[in-house]
Amino acid sequence: MSKSKTSLAIVFALGLIAPLAALAQDVTAWRSPSCGCCHLWAKRLEDAGMKVTMIDTRDVSKIKKEHGITPELASCHTAIVEGYTIEGHVPASEIKRLLAERPDAIGLSVPGMPTGSPGMEHGAAESYNVLLLKRDGSTEVFAHYP
Repeated sequence: MSKSKTSLAIVFALGLIAPLAALAQDVTAWRSPSCGCCHLWAKRLEDAGMKVTMIDTRDVSKIKKEHGITPELASCHTAIVEGYTIEGHVPASEIKRLLAERPDAIGLSVPGMPTGSPGMEHGAAESYNVLLLKRDGSTEVFAHYP
């Protein structure tokens, strides 16, 4: 095979592989060692094709503060994916939407620990909002779950 055909074959192969690599997002999440639901949330993300690394820390509030999470937006774990902060039990589909749309924002939050959110699927589900955390400190509803 000529050098130009080999180069073309490599470019073609990379073009097929690159989209597959982009499907898996690396998520790093910090949690308190005493929290049990965080691993359930991570499992939901992994089921959706993401790779989650959980880090136990005794000072989750410090991590939250470093990543722009105020007490009213807080949940039990804080994560980072592709430069965005993900706070709490945010569904994988909303994280993927965030990464596809790439808004100029800090990230997403599901404040508290609403029953029925990913990792909190015990008991009767309650409605909750996924909030877009804007850089000016305001929020807007990114998604609503009944």
